[in-house]
Amino acid sequence: MSTLTSPALTGILDSALQSADSAEFRAQDWFTILRQQGWHTFQSLPMPKRDDEKWRFSDTRTLSLAGYAVAPAPSDAEVAKLFVRSQFISRPAGLIVHVDGHCIHKPALAPELTAQGVIFESMTDAIRHHPALLKEYLLKHKAGLGGDKFLALHQAWLRSGYLLHIPKGVVVTQPFVSIHWTLAEGAAVFPHALIIADELAQTTIHDFHLSAQPAARALAISACDIYAGNGAKIHRLAVQGWSSTTQSFQIDNTCGGRDALISSVHAAVGSRRARLENIVRIDGPGADIRLYGISVASGEQELFKNALLDKSRTIFSGLIKVAPEAQRTDAYQTNRNLLLSPEAEADSLPGLEIEANDVKCSHGATTGQVNPDELFYLRARGIPLAVAQELLAQGFLEEILAKVENDEAAATVREMLRVKFHQI
Repeated sequence: MSTLTSPALTGILDSALQSADSAEFRAQDWFTILRQQGWHTFQSLPMPKRDDEKWRFSDTRTLSLAGYAVAPAPSDAEVAKLFVRSQFISRPAGLIVHVDGHCIHKPALAPELTAQGVIFESMTDAIRHHPALLKEYLLKHKAGLGGDKFLALHQAWLRSGYLLHIPKGVVVTQPFVSIHWTLAEGAAVFPHALIIADELAQTTIHDFHLSAQPAARALAISACDIYAGNGAKIHRLAVQGWSSTTQSFQIDNTCGGRDALISSVHAAVGSRRARLENIVRIDGPGADIRLYGISVASGEQELFKNALLDKSRTIFSGLIKVAPEAQRTDAYQTNRNLLLSPEAEADSLPGLEIEANDVKCSHGATTGQVNPDELFYLRARGIPLAVAQELLAQGFLEEILAKVENDEAAATVREMLRVKFHQI
């Protein structure tokens, strides 16, 4: 495992934007400007404080970006090992693998997908090959839920991730898979997913954010833009499995057109601090957008449906925005928390912004402990307390895991959950 010795993250960005990194994309002036705008916005915004309504449940005193840097490319030996570890979904429509922000494997799409105009490329390649698509869709919406400073830094360092574009009427049944590993100690990574399904298109994408070393400290500021055209269908699984010493900030924007279906499952099983912000925009009548999430928090982690142990804490923040033209919208947002320790804590910040007058929108949150009768039933049959809690928590989370349509992907998440419980 390599260790970073380069200057602090924010200290090198000014020069990086002016030198080698921007030279890589010199032909794409719009992209250099986009990154510079992100850096200037980052500099102008203060770090979040607890008196900010959107951060009032977070311990902002421990928020720090010091001590991280963009990592150099991994060695050939490290690339070979991590590529082998990335082969856990068989026969994907395409596979992209990044290590510390460097793309180590590019997908080879089937000829029929290429002939239909399907695009699945690393962000670095997409910047060169598809600037028009990126100009139209990339980072068109602000964070809106408190993560503006982090999204600005993400924009400034944007270079890794992928573009997935499914043209009108094209249906892809096999999942596309993106895996982003952190490896170096103190690495800063900024994965970006841009997913576009045109009218009546259908696709499935699995995102895995993983750490190669269980104790390697890292900073991950990730973002995802999802656009589903009229009648399009997108199924997404996003798995956050960073190390227990990683700070993770994920900011997602989801937009659905008329009669679109977007189903997104987030599974958070790692990191020291994890914050997920998700903004949904319903841009047409009949759109069906379903966001599901699970997290298992332990230790003193700050991290949909949550199972909490030890002194862990989860903070749910979600916002549904209904455009004026999206009449007859039926939206429901719920956050359910299972407390497995008397010291665990769960906080919820659901939100609605409704600009239409013929809608049905609501939100709710529940927090409770393990049913003592269920726990007694298992203990009475000789099952140890820790195992009994694990079984009950797995049953609690299974409702969400059942939404994952790919059996291999669901099995991967279940195994990650099993390992997480056994580490506690």
